[in-house]
Parts: sequence; C-alpha cells; structure tokens
Amino acid sequence: MPQFRISEAAGLLGVSDDTVRRLVDSGALTGHRDAAGRIAVDGAELAAHARDSARAAADPTGIGSSARNRFVGLVTDVVADRVMAKVEIQCGPHRVVSLMSSEAAEELGLKPGALAVAVIKSTQVVVETP
Repeated sequence: MPQFRISEAAGLLGVSDDTVRRLVDSGALTGHRDAAGRIAVDGAELAAHARDSARAAADPTGIGSSARNRFVGLVTDVVADRVMAKVEIQCGPHRVVSLMSSEAAEELGLKPGALAVAVIKSTQVVVETP
C-alpha cells in the first residue's frame, strides 16, 4: 500500500505540514514510521480523508502537455473486471472518473491511495502516474 510522508500528504491535501501533523496527533489520520523513521500516512486512509476535505495540489509529473485540465489527486476507488476498469480520483474538491482497460489500470498501479494525475482533453480523461 502506498504511504506518503507528512510533506507529501500536506501537498496532496493542500494544507501545511503542521496541519497534517495535527491531523495525526488528533487521530484523524494514522501516522506510521517509515523505513527512514519518518512519519508516514497510509495512502488509502489519506484518500478517504481527501474525499471529505479537498484543495488542489501541484502537478508532480513535470510533463509538458497541450491539455490544460490536469488534476492531481488520490485514487479513491477502482472497480475492474477482466476487460475494463472504472477509476475514481479525488482531486481537491473534484471527483474525476475515468474508464480504461483493466490492463492499463493494473500497469499504472492504480488502487485506493495511489497518487495520480487526471488529464482531461475534450471528452477523454487520461490518467498518469509520476
């Protein structure tokens, strides 16, 4: 399961590092020590929290694109069968849904708590991972 350090979680939620520390201290988020001894938050738990409180995060991909509608967020749900997958991403206050092949969703590692960027061009939604 993906885990995010305090500063990464803060960037995804659009809040300060201190705010995330307060969320951990209050029990609103559960903090765990990572391999380096730093506090980290479980991606799925962070995704659930992001669904309830939302602000936009900076695009971490650094990719140039003609698509101007790029939304950084956390995967909150993936429903897949043998052929297709429905992926939901909470991007700040916005919920973005993408339909893609199950193979693509698996190759991108899309599961609740994963960091993703929804790129919207015309009627197409492309999901990229950093």
